[in-house]
Amino acid sequence: MDESALLLSMADRMLWIAALVAAPILLASLAIGLVIGLVQAATSVNEQTLTFVPKLGAVAFVLVILGASMMALVGDFTQDIFAEIARMGG
Repeated sequence: MDESALLLSMADRMLWIAALVAAPILLASLAIGLVIGLVQAATSVNEQTLTFVPKLGAVAFVLVILGASMMALVGDFTQDIFAEIARMGG
């Protein structure tokens, strides 16, 4: 495999890992925002700051539950990147 194909493969993998790491946080925030938005629409309470604390709690909960696996995914990818850099340089 030539270097340009390897770099494109690593860039593709990097984008997937970024999406996998960001998706749980974004989905939790989106779900909480949707539920709070529906409650606000039903009760006619239009307060912008009302969604902040539940979203913050949901993001913190997701990070506590999935943070270790997210960091393991990023760490493994980082090790692979440095191994490929060392292989290409030597």
